[in-house]
Amino acid sequence: MAIRVGVHVDNPSLFFLSHLEHLLDDVEIHRYTDAARTGELVADGVVDFGGTGSTPPLTAQAARLPIAYVAASAPRHGHGALLVAKNGPIMTVADLRDQPVSLRVGSWQTHFLAKALADAGLSYQDIEPRPAASEAWLWLRDGVVSGWVAQGAELVEAERSGHFTRLSGTAGVVSDRSVFFTRRSLAESAPEELAVLVRALREADRWALEHPVEAAQLVVEAVGGSVASWATALRRLPWRLEPVTDAFAAEQQDAADVLYDAGFLAARVDAREAVVPSLNRIVAAELEAVAV
Repeated sequence: MAIRVGVHVDNPSLFFLSHLEHLLDDVEIHRYTDAARTGELVADGVVDFGGTGSTPPLTAQAARLPIAYVAASAPRHGHGALLVAKNGPIMTVADLRDQPVSLRVGSWQTHFLAKALADAGLSYQDIEPRPAASEAWLWLRDGVVSGWVAQGAELVEAERSGHFTRLSGTAGVVSDRSVFFTRRSLAESAPEELAVLVRALREADRWALEHPVEAAQLVVEAVGGSVASWATALRRLPWRLEPVTDAFAAEQQDAADVLYDAGFLAARVDAREAVVPSLNRIVAAELEAVAV
């Protein structure tokens, strides 16, 4: 059977897989732009397999969509950070109370910011979320917003500019994994096919690890920016896939609780309801075999 894989530029592993034709046997590529809709697309059968950060699959679970976790990247501690203006009035996360903060609402950044605020004794409802745009770094530099969650090449370039200070990275706050998921019915009926897809995804990761400049050129062709900055950003990623484990499920549960308490999720979520042990055993064996 051909598995329909959803691809958007915010998930580098899937993006690079879509450009490596020798890895695409029995794979159909469906490109789209709004990563936050991935759970809906998977549940509706538009795609069979998708990848995002921690938040979209939890949004899907809160909407009672029948998703199932397949695999996850290793923690991506160099991927993103919360920035503030250098020498500005914001010195701690607690200083963001009642302030506008730019972020990609609905992405992993929502989980990260909500957790960072909670750790500082605040709530996501205590700040004014501003959906991120290409002008976000100008907004922060000029004082239109007081904080900005940046990632990838935009983070590299922002920190090189000298205008901003890193208020918080993700390390010690959230794991910031790429999370890959499918429909539960497919997880139960086609685990071997999904494991083969995970193998291809692992090979795409290996290619990106070994060819950061070529990988950066592909991203620049898609979204623009600097090859040098994208290559630096890509080198910060772990490029390692891991199976779904009890520890991962616990991380997602913590994220679900944080997002519900923040008022972002419409309902409480049990992350383990999206875990399919029979699939996990097969994927874990595949990843172990690839690693040898």
